[in-house]
Amino acid sequence: MTDFDPATFANVGPKEFAQLVKSTPDDKIAQVMSGDLRGKILAEVFGRMPSLFRADRAGSTNAVIHWVITGRPDGGSDTYEVVIADGTCVVNETPQHDPKLSLTMGPVEFLKIVSGGANPVMMFMTGKLKAKGDLGLAANIANLFDIPKA
Repeated sequence: MTDFDPATFANVGPKEFAQLVKSTPDDKIAQVMSGDLRGKILAEVFGRMPSLFRADRAGSTNAVIHWVITGRPDGGSDTYEVVIADGTCVVNETPQHDPKLSLTMGPVEFLKIVSGGANPVMMFMTGKLKAKGDLGLAANIANLFDIPKA
């Protein structure tokens, strides 16, 4: 499994996906994420978020988080909304609420974060990830999800 595409991705679990991202060169990920498959890959990743959410770790966390992934083929970005409330996690493909936190990053950085292959705090410090709003929530967000490790 060396080909990074949604057909492969849709048929693998989170750990296999993490391994796929880790073993794929950044330039290949960037190429795939700037093409026709981008929407399918993002939909698949965000579609898995509710099942990876750890309500036991969230406690009383209630937050709206906007994930802004830059680098769309048309020069724009995709924004997904993650709503954490009352021990649940819901994902909206179109933002419907004002965010408590907005995270902006490129597609390669996004896939590395959600596959456990990058440290979000280090990415923030080096400017590869931009956070606006509740920085405490930003620092803790990885703990709210069962992120696979490759």
